[in-house]
Amino acid sequence: MGQYEDVIKAAVQGSLSIIEQDREKEIISRRFGLSGDRETLEQIGDYLSITRERVRQLEKAIIVRLRIAAEDGKIPELAAAEKILIRNLTEEGRIAKISVLTNKIYGHEATNLEKSYLIFLGEISASLTLIEETEKYYGAIGISDYGDEKTIKKQIDEIVALIKNKKAPLSLEELDNQLNYEHPNYIRAIASISKQLSSLDDQWGLTKWPTVNPKNIRDKIYVILQNKKEPMHFNDIASAISSSKFRKKDVTLQAIHNELIKDPRFVLIGRGIYALRDWGYKKGTVSQIITSILEEAKTPLTREEIVKNVLKVRKVKETTVLLNLQNKKLYQRVDKNTYTVAKAEK
Repeated sequence: MGQYEDVIKAAVQGSLSIIEQDREKEIISRRFGLSGDRETLEQIGDYLSITRERVRQLEKAIIVRLRIAAEDGKIPELAAAEKILIRNLTEEGRIAKISVLTNKIYGHEATNLEKSYLIFLGEISASLTLIEETEKYYGAIGISDYGDEKTIKKQIDEIVALIKNKKAPLSLEELDNQLNYEHPNYIRAIASISKQLSSLDDQWGLTKWPTVNPKNIRDKIYVILQNKKEPMHFNDIASAISSSKFRKKDVTLQAIHNELIKDPRFVLIGRGIYALRDWGYKKGTVSQIITSILEEAKTPLTREEIVKNVLKVRKVKETTVLLNLQNKKLYQRVDKNTYTVAKAEK
């Protein structure tokens, strides 16, 4: 990756070299953080003893001149850097977050200076589109042939609106079917620029939704069970979390067990086996489940019917159900093998 570093640095230096006045070169260097931390208009103004507004005007004018020079081929070093950036952006889906692109190009966790280099080149190159970081969007660079900043933000907002209207995560395939975009990889790329969206296994949803952005243990348990679509033993849940794509996967078995007990979304249905309440499971002992089944039936049920209904919501042995039915304080046999809830003693 060393050759890439040299090409990028040469493009930055080549661009700065065509700025004739030292003061203007200082403004661009400080504003984009090309020799240190990025500085505000006010900080640069104080340093150069000019107003904040004057710094803004000069910055804008210098950038325009650099863009014209770049388009006229007066910065030969820039062309080589553009090829590297475009090739890497194509692999990422034609647009990528600054952090993703810099890490990819440099082959390591990029420094702020390395990120600043790419932001600067993205600003002056006609071949690139720079997306400035805001509350809604991550800083990003795209290939300009596929959209300017306004177009890309409109596409991002379209994806966000689609997911909000659906009120549930959408797969990449579902998004592709509903959007008139060229390729699913491009949808994934531009969706990743939105701070409002997160994904898990290419299921895209709002960042605040735990199903795509689980932040704590209980949310991770919920996602694991939801994806499995069937009850699981807490040991298996722990293993699934460890092998998942979650950011923080180092959790103890005890912590998982504690959350399963405390969170009302989870129901113990057998020895160490848990299910989601969303699936129709209810908390309670076997006898409480039998009572609930008989009360909802509003008519006596046979022993076989009771066992069948209990086993739908509890992972227990048939004999366990039959033993509970022998409790005469709770259940009354009204016919051969037919039971109802016992009447309360007066």
